[in-house]
Amino acid sequence: MSVCGNIYKNERRRSCISRCNFEFRTHWAAVVLFVEAVCCLAADISSRHKSVTLRRRAQSSNRTEAQTGVVILVPFYGWITKILDCTFVLRGFGHQWTDKYPLCAAAAGSDGTMKRQVLLLVLSILCFHPVFGQVSYSVPEEMARGSLIGNIAEDLALDVRRLRAGKARIYTGDSAQYIELNRERGVLLIKEKMDRESLCRQDAPCALHFQITLENPLEMFPVTVEITDINDNPPVFHENERRFEISESAVIGSKFMLDQAIDADIGLNGLQGYKLKPSDSFNLKLHSQSDGSKKVEMILQKPLDREKQEHLSLVLTAEDGGNPQLTGTMQIHVTVLDANDNAPVFSKPVYEAKITENSPVGTLVTKVSATDADKGSNGDVTYVIGKTMNAYSKLFHVNTDGEVTLNGPVDYEKDKKYHIDIEAIDQGGLSDSCKLIIDVIDVNDNSPAINMISTTSAVPEDSDLKTVIALMSVNDPDSDVNGRVQCVIHENIPFQIKGTSNNYYSVMTDGELDRESASEYNISVSCSDEGVPSLSSSVTLTLQISDVNDNPPVFERSSYEAYIVENNTPGLSIFTVRATDADWNQNARVSYILEDSSVNGVSVSSYVSVSADSGVVHAVRSFDYEQIKDFEFRVKAQDGGSPPLSSNVTVKILIQDQNDNPPQVLYPVQTGGSLVAEMVPRSADVGYLVTKVVAVDVDSGQNAWLSYKLQRATDRPLFEVGLQNGEIRTIRQVTDKDAVKQRLSVTVEDNGQPSRSATVIVNVAVADSFPEVMSEFTDFTQDKEYNDNLTFYLVLALAVVSFLFITCLVVIISVKIYRWRQSRVLYHSNLPVIPYYPPRYSDTLGTGTLQHVYNYEVCRTTDSRKSDCKFGRAGSQNVLIMDPSSTGTMQRMQSEKSILDEPDSPLEVRMPF
Repeated sequence: MSVCGNIYKNERRRSCISRCNFEFRTHWAAVVLFVEAVCCLAADISSRHKSVTLRRRAQSSNRTEAQTGVVILVPFYGWITKILDCTFVLRGFGHQWTDKYPLCAAAAGSDGTMKRQVLLLVLSILCFHPVFGQVSYSVPEEMARGSLIGNIAEDLALDVRRLRAGKARIYTGDSAQYIELNRERGVLLIKEKMDRESLCRQDAPCALHFQITLENPLEMFPVTVEITDINDNPPVFHENERRFEISESAVIGSKFMLDQAIDADIGLNGLQGYKLKPSDSFNLKLHSQSDGSKKVEMILQKPLDREKQEHLSLVLTAEDGGNPQLTGTMQIHVTVLDANDNAPVFSKPVYEAKITENSPVGTLVTKVSATDADKGSNGDVTYVIGKTMNAYSKLFHVNTDGEVTLNGPVDYEKDKKYHIDIEAIDQGGLSDSCKLIIDVIDVNDNSPAINMISTTSAVPEDSDLKTVIALMSVNDPDSDVNGRVQCVIHENIPFQIKGTSNNYYSVMTDGELDRESASEYNISVSCSDEGVPSLSSSVTLTLQISDVNDNPPVFERSSYEAYIVENNTPGLSIFTVRATDADWNQNARVSYILEDSSVNGVSVSSYVSVSADSGVVHAVRSFDYEQIKDFEFRVKAQDGGSPPLSSNVTVKILIQDQNDNPPQVLYPVQTGGSLVAEMVPRSADVGYLVTKVVAVDVDSGQNAWLSYKLQRATDRPLFEVGLQNGEIRTIRQVTDKDAVKQRLSVTVEDNGQPSRSATVIVNVAVADSFPEVMSEFTDFTQDKEYNDNLTFYLVLALAVVSFLFITCLVVIISVKIYRWRQSRVLYHSNLPVIPYYPPRYSDTLGTGTLQHVYNYEVCRTTDSRKSDCKFGRAGSQNVLIMDPSSTGTMQRMQSEKSILDEPDSPLEVRMPF
C-alpha cells in the first residue's frame, strides 16, 4: 500500500530510520495516497531516501488528545494539522470525527529540515478550500453515569476560570440532557445512560448535538458527541414460530417468504445473516431492499412427498456481527398438502404511494393486485401485511381486494416514509410478496418552537449598537416552506433580531438607548413559518435599561435674585437654589457648591454659604446697605455620578436699606467754643429768609426723605421752618416787643419706620446794628483775665496772620512753579494726567439728600425728595459769632469779610464784651 516504501525500501539509511504511521478509515484511502505522493515528491527533491510504512490501526473508543500546530489543507477531503515530530491530525469536511496520522519523515543531516519545509510548501500550494471544524467526541453507548467524555476547556482553548465566570452551561433545546458540564474541571461527563437504539434507532451515525454557551460576553460553541454502538441487542423475530402449509406438488424453486428479524444495533453489531437448519429440503435466499433491509425467502430445493414426510420442523437463526456474537431463532413448521402447483404473482414487485399526514383513519392509500393461475379454492388469493418488529404493520390494513387503507395516525415529523411488505397467499399455501413504499406528505401543523438560550436582564443606556441581549433558537419540525421560519420585532423600538445560522437568532440593539425616555422595554419577538396558513409563535423579553451619568443637573432658573434687609443676623437663610438631574439613584444626587470668587476684594465665602444638600443660601455676616448694596456669586450643582457632571447659575443678592442712620445736620455748624447767630433786621418783611437748616441722611429711599419741624421758640411765633426744605423764614413783621435774642430748636426727622431725628439750635439776633446786638448779648459770661489780655492776643494774632500770609504766598508761588515744570515734563513724556479736585470737594455717592458739602453757600431746595437744587444768594448778609473772649472792631470784621471766596459767604465776627 505504501508507494514511498516500495520505491525506497532498499535504500534505508541507518541515520534516517523513520516511520510514517497513519490512522485512517477505509473511505479515506485517497487522502493517504495523497500524503504519500507528497512524501515522495519531497524525498525526490532532497535526493534523500526514506521509508514510509503505513500501518492501519484499529479505531479506539478512547479519544486521543491533539496539540494543534500548522494547518495544511487537503483538497476535497479535509485538512491536516501538524502537531509534533511530523504528527498530523486529519479532519474531514462535513464530518464529525477526527483521525490522527503520526508522520515521521526525517533524513540525516540538515536535509530533514528541508524535506519538512518542501512537504509543507507543496501541501500549502495545493490547498484552496476554507477550513471549518467543530469539537467532536465519540463515546460508546451504555456508559455509566459520571464517566468522562473529554476535556472541553482544553479542546476549546478556554481557561477553566472563563467557564466559571461565563456561567458556562449546555444548551440542548427541547432534547433530553444526557451530558453535563463540570465547570470546575472543564470536562464533559455522562449525566444519564445513553441507549443508542432509543435515541437514534437505525440512524447512523448517532450523535448528540448541543451548544456550550458563555455569558459576558455571549459566546456559543457547537459540540457533537457521537454515540457508538455496542452489541447489546440480539436479533429478534416478531414471532417465535411460523407455520406453512405447502402442497406436495410445489415445484422446486418455490418461494416462501419468512419474517425478517430486527436487530436494534447497527453496523457490524447489526443483523448480518440468516441460517436455516436442517437445509436438506429448503435453503435461504436474501433480497436487498431499497430501505437497506433484506427480504428473506425460503426456497424449496427438492420435491416434497406428503406420504414420506407430512411435517417438517426447521429452525431459522438470525446472526449479528458483534463480539461476542448474538443470535435470534424462529421455529418453522411445514405441513405438506396435496397439489397446488401455482403460486400467486403480484403485478409489480414494488408499489409506491403517497399520503398526507394527519389523514383520517380509513383513507385509501393504494391498491395492490396478485393473480393465481389455479382455479377454484387454490386460485383464491388472500392479502396480508408482513409482520415485523416495526409498528408500521399496525398503521395500515389490507383487505381481500388488495386495498391498503390507513389504520392509524401518521405524522411526517416522526416518519417520512413507510416500507411495508405485503404477501399474497392462495388456499394451497403458495404465496408471493411485494414491497409497498408510502411517502408521507407534510402539512403545516407545527408552530415554530422558540427556545431561549441566553438572555440579558439589563443593559446600560450607553451600550454600543449591535449589542447582543439575547440568544434564541427557533425550530419548526415541518419541512420545506412549512418549516422555513422568519422572526421579526413588530414594535417601533430600538432593537432588531438577526438570524445567525441553523435557526439561531440573536436580539440586539438597533439604536441609541435612553433610560430617561424609557427605562424598560418589553420586546415581543414573533416567529412565523411560510406555510399556508402560516403558523406563528411569540415570546416577550423584558429588558431593563440601567442608568449612566449622561445628564448634568439643571437649575430651575437661568439666574436668581434675592433680597435681604441690612443688619441681618449672621446665619440667616436668604433663599434656596434648586437643581434637578434626570438621571437615577446616585447619578441624580445633587450637591451644591459655592464657587470661589471675590466681592470688593473679599472672598464671597465670607458673605454667604450654600448648603451642599439642600441648596439653601445663608448669610455669613450682617450686611450694611451703606457699605454694599448688591453683589453676585455663582453656585455649582454637581451630581454624584462618575465622572460627575455639573452646571452653574448666577445669584444676585440685593441688600435692602433699613432706617438705621439718623439725619446729620450740616448747617448750621454746632461749635462748642463760640456762639453763631443769624441777624434779622427789624425792618424785615414777612417771609424774610433768615437761614436754612441743611441735613442729610445716608440711608436711601423713603428712609432718606427728611422733614423739618420747629420745636420751640422764645416768643410768640415769629419764625417758621419749611417742612421739606428747612428754610427758616419770618411769618410776621418784627415789632419792638420782639426780643433781640431768639433761640430756635429745629428737629430734622426722616421718613423711616421707625423714624429717626436730629435737633439743631439756631440763634437769631433781631437787630439793625451790631452794637445793639452786642448790648443784647452782654449777659454771656466773661472771663475777666481774658479781657485784660485781649490786646495782647490781638497783636499776637496779627503777627501770626502776617507770618502765615507770607508763608502761604511763598508756598503758592513755589507750587505754581512746580506745577509749571511738571506740566512741561508730562507734556514731553505723554504720561496720563490725573485730574485735581479741590480739597473740600466731597461726594457721598448719591446716598444722601445733599450732593456736595455745604461750603458756606446757601443751598435751597423746594423739596428734599427731589434731586434739583437752586443756588442763590443767602437771605442774611451777616453771621454773628459771639465769643465772650473775642475782641475786635467793625473795621476788622469788614476786612475779614473781604477774604471770603464768595460774595454771599456769611461773616465771622468776634466781638469783645
